[in-house]
Amino acid sequence: MEEEDLVVISRSIVIPRNAKKSSSSKKKIHVLPWDLSRLRFGYLQRGLLFSRPYPKIDIVLSRLQTSLSLALDRFYPLAGRLVKTKNDDDTVSFYINPDGSGVEFVHAVARNIEVSDILRLSTSFSSFFPATGVKNCNGVSRSLLMVQVTEMKDGIFIGFGYNSTVADGDSIWKFLNAWSEICSKGLVSEAACLRRLQLKGWFFDEIDYPIRIPDPEAKPATVTASSSLLQELMFHVTKENALKLEAKANDEKVSSFQAALAHIWCSMVKHSGMSREEETYCRLPIDMRRRLSPPLEEDCFGNVSQTGIARVTVGELMDNGLGWAAGKINEMERSQTHENAVASAEKWVRDVKIPVSVGSRDLVVTSSHRFDVYGNDFGWGKPIAARAGPPYVCGRMVVFQGVEEGSLDFQACLHPQVVEKLSEDVDFKEFVSL
Repeated sequence: MEEEDLVVISRSIVIPRNAKKSSSSKKKIHVLPWDLSRLRFGYLQRGLLFSRPYPKIDIVLSRLQTSLSLALDRFYPLAGRLVKTKNDDDTVSFYINPDGSGVEFVHAVARNIEVSDILRLSTSFSSFFPATGVKNCNGVSRSLLMVQVTEMKDGIFIGFGYNSTVADGDSIWKFLNAWSEICSKGLVSEAACLRRLQLKGWFFDEIDYPIRIPDPEAKPATVTASSSLLQELMFHVTKENALKLEAKANDEKVSSFQAALAHIWCSMVKHSGMSREEETYCRLPIDMRRRLSPPLEEDCFGNVSQTGIARVTVGELMDNGLGWAAGKINEMERSQTHENAVASAEKWVRDVKIPVSVGSRDLVVTSSHRFDVYGNDFGWGKPIAARAGPPYVCGRMVVFQGVEEGSLDFQACLHPQVVEKLSEDVDFKEFVSL
């Protein structure tokens, strides 16, 4: 898609309905090592695709903005800003100020783009997302949540970007679920926004806060490879094939998701051109809410996930196959305990590292198949697809629940030569459709 195919019609700020009444009573939110380590990463961006019929666009926009204002009353951290404090030792500290500054809301039109283009990923639609190029550390001046509604030839796309210092995937999708319910049911669901939001708080007792770190904006970011050299595509695994892979893994501890992920990991590395001695990593976000001691509430809001990393050599992966790889992913997930989280956080504070991106040959999994994507009915029917936006990083795989119950969708970003080899790999395509 050419940039001129999309025209921005309007930009506005949506504030919580009761922002003026309640902002002064909201306490600042301290950030954890998990949050700080993401400061130089871009906003995570997701979107929902809807096909006709739906109301006239003026009605759609009015409903979305009104219900967003109501939803932000409860999910008020999303309407705040990140605050950076300069310390007297040339370090900086951050916290989230839930001041009700509001959320950026964009209305755009791309009348030459069809629903089928988005479904096939046959055109670049990065401009459908509102936070492209925005880093988490930019949250001091940009809203922590951004929304864009794009009119298409035969559908609409609701794209959003969010700062991962304020929320993880679990929290952001629960917010989306609440927002869509308010939009579709109106005041019937308003009571849901009156419930007190459970914040994650500070649970690293051995670490002093606010944490002092080098200014993440002082060091220029390393230039990464152009995303134009990469290719986006969808992998689909049916429920039946996921269960077949689970059985093939032949390990009762392994889930069907872990088996499907291991199958993709093995296949990608097989065609990567890496030597047997090189290490390959599978990075996976782990929800720590119920793993901490004492555990947090399941609906606790915030960024409460840490990255688990399964490390193996290419030779080990190729020699041992699916069941072994799935077992390594399972082993890594089970190792994410309260003690592990505390030790990792304390180590990070002693040796602060704020990366720009992850390795170009890692399998970087984001999101989760457990998030309720297709329950987001804003009043004109459920979405027909979910998609991820920039930043595009080689090896990135965004996981969504599939449209069919129990199925899995993976939006992958790979080098074209790897895509070509996967498309010809009979063993890979036995369980995965492209």
